[in-house]
Amino acid sequence: MSRESPVYWPQACAELAAHDAVLADLIARYPAVSLVSRGDAFHTLARSIVGQQISIKAADTIWTRLNLALGEINSEQVLSCSVETLRACGLSQRKVEYLADLARHAGHLNIAQWREWGDEDIIRELTQIRGIGRWSAEMFLMFYMLRPNVLPLDDMGLIKGIALHYHAGERRPRSELATLAATWQPWRSVATWYLWRSLDPVPVEY
Repeated sequence: MSRESPVYWPQACAELAAHDAVLADLIARYPAVSLVSRGDAFHTLARSIVGQQISIKAADTIWTRLNLALGEINSEQVLSCSVETLRACGLSQRKVEYLADLARHAGHLNIAQWREWGDEDIIRELTQIRGIGRWSAEMFLMFYMLRPNVLPLDDMGLIKGIALHYHAGERRPRSELATLAATWQPWRSVATWYLWRSLDPVPVEY
């Protein structure tokens, strides 16, 4: 499976570093890595479902078990796998149902058309699928579509990273996070990614 990096990454890094000392330090600290798309829409959405409301470490463990159980994580394999096998990988009953619903929708997603859509339009389309909320749709925008200006304000890693680097560990109201992030436009995805790296140097691939 090919991996694609955003063409805008060098420009985004240069502009963010020029205007934000925190990000300048983080960008310098992680010079050889970037956001990467695996080029597989189902994979990205399934990985986001697995990662909902659990730690990155727990999600990685479950994902590894899924890979072993299914051989390849795709819609056909999910639909042919028993509920018991999926539950044995560590998925909750609800997440098993979510993955199955995603698998049933997989052939009907007009992703090529989405290239011309705005971020919010894509989010509205994706959140019609059971189990895909705003956060999961934002992960899809970032990791599959490589959209440059996504701000996942419900992401615990982003919230923690902002608190750590900008507010001496204190978590501030959502409105304050949005105000800070406005200074990162049009590269909020990139800023978010580097704040994630400050908490976990090994990038997660959705």
